[in-house]
Order: sequence, then C-alpha cells, then structure tokens
Amino acid sequence: MAKGYWVVRMDVKDPETYKDYIVANAVAFKKYGAKFIVRGGPFENPEGTSRSRNVVIEFPSYQAALDCWNSPEYKQALAIRAPISEGDVVIIGGYEGAQP
Repeated sequence: MAKGYWVVRMDVKDPETYKDYIVANAVAFKKYGAKFIVRGGPFENPEGTSRSRNVVIEFPSYQAALDCWNSPEYKQALAIRAPISEGDVVIIGGYEGAQP
C-alpha cells in the first residue's frame, strides 16, 4: 500500500501562536502515524512562487493522511492555525511504481 503525504507551504503571521498549533497538531499526528519528512529548513525556489515555511508529512497510507485531516483532533489544531496563517495544503498518495 502506498503511503500518503501532506505537502504544506505556509506563511505564518504569528509565530508565538503557531507554537500552540504545533502542540495541538501532535495529538492528531501521533494518532494517524505521521512522520515529518521536511519541517521548515533552508530551501531554494528556482521556479514559481514560494511561502516562508515548507513541510512534508508522511502517513502510513493515503487514507490515514485524509483521516488525519478530517479528524476532530486535527480540526481543533486547525482552529488555532487558520487565523494566523495563509498557505496551501495538498494531500497526495505516494508512488510505488518503477523508478528511473
């Protein structure tokens, strides 16, 4: 079964409140088996637009990634983040096919 991912690009307006979101989202992420692949860090943007914060979160499956997003636990965390951020979240299934 292919893994699932959240690909997140976010601008945060209030870093102090964002710390509360990080604490709150940990409940949902633990419940749904999330693992951070990318969490902030340096980046280059050679094409297109960017945001100040980039995150990739891996889940055991695409369904787990969707379930986490739709969970009451994550909705509680999202209520903290939404007013202090603007961004893009894509939930996507992993690829298990042939590689170059």
